[in-house]
Amino acid sequence: MSGSSSISEARWLAVTITLTTLSAITISVAAAYIFKRKCNALKSKITELESSLNSCSDKCASERQGRIRAQQLLRKQLTQPKSQNPNLTCYPMIPIGTVHSCFSTRYGTPRQPLLVPLARACLVFNTSRVPPASLEGLADYSHCWIIYVFHLNTDLEKLWKHPSQSGFKAKVRVPRLKGGRKGVFGTRSPHRPCPIGLTVAKVEAVQGNVILLSGVDLVDGTPVLDVKPYLPYCDSIQDAAVPNWLMEDNLFTVASVSFSEGFTSSLENCWIMAEKKSLYASPGEFQSLVTQVLAWDIRSLSQRNRPHDVFMKKEKDQLLGDTYDVDEHLDETTFDHKREQDSLNSTEVIYHLILEGLDVSYRIDQDGNVIVEKVSTFADNKLNSSYNYLTWKDKLR
Repeated sequence: MSGSSSISEARWLAVTITLTTLSAITISVAAAYIFKRKCNALKSKITELESSLNSCSDKCASERQGRIRAQQLLRKQLTQPKSQNPNLTCYPMIPIGTVHSCFSTRYGTPRQPLLVPLARACLVFNTSRVPPASLEGLADYSHCWIIYVFHLNTDLEKLWKHPSQSGFKAKVRVPRLKGGRKGVFGTRSPHRPCPIGLTVAKVEAVQGNVILLSGVDLVDGTPVLDVKPYLPYCDSIQDAAVPNWLMEDNLFTVASVSFSEGFTSSLENCWIMAEKKSLYASPGEFQSLVTQVLAWDIRSLSQRNRPHDVFMKKEKDQLLGDTYDVDEHLDETTFDHKREQDSLNSTEVIYHLILEGLDVSYRIDQDGNVIVEKVSTFADNKLNSSYNYLTWKDKLR
């Protein structure tokens, strides 16, 4: 009996193993079938997605081509001469920012950039046109190019006239040639067919939608069209040639700059109000700015040939006039007449330089020595107090 029982148990064990094996095989086959179905479903889904993606890509490419064609047609329409003035072609360009400079008026603004290292300005961008993210990376450069508009030119109204009536002159008077004429494109005169300027400035700091610049030659309120980083490897040309008349570096330098005994006290009195809007840390730093500006003879051709007090003649336009000579467009007769009337001694003339809304009065003797008399507040002080030295003191390089 025990032997039969052992055989029976062995048979049941074999059957159990067989059934278990068959069950496992069945499960594996079923799992494999399910997996295969899922794989096929996934492949089908992938194929469908790829087809949809290709379709979307084709549509995007088609839309892009359509946009390009539309832009080309729009550009063509915008730049076609208008019926009322068939010689006029226009492009849509609007200032993207405004300069808040230490130079309150054109008079005294340097003739070229970087001549006055302490000359500071804040370039404030219009955030509706230029998001602050647009300035990301600019702080990594030491200098930048600025393209701007000569918005205070006295002959801007000529731009709206027919070319035959605009009166633009092919030649302008050059200060370095003491009034001698050169073709406008052979100079950097602001009086150009298109009053667009190009300058370079040092980037001191970037914060939000504002750039702090130094070494500027821009008057307060200058509209800016574009900013580009300065690239020494391609922007600096080592063997560049210039005319001989540009080689006289000392033509506009003065012999010395000194301050009267009363200047310091007058500056301290004005500084109580001025420092709230100033881009400078102290009266001493402001005085250094005055020294750097007046180290160059900033007078125009007519002022050097016929010295006069810009205030006494009540010519506010001249006080607010260009650094670059406003006489560049005067005709020969007017210019010669001015020279003939040179009857005043320059030591008796008081000139006025407006910096940061402060009126700096000075005189210059026949030997080229500048004596700064005093400083007072200027009635038309419109400086923006939002961008003063306190805003930047921790960011200056």
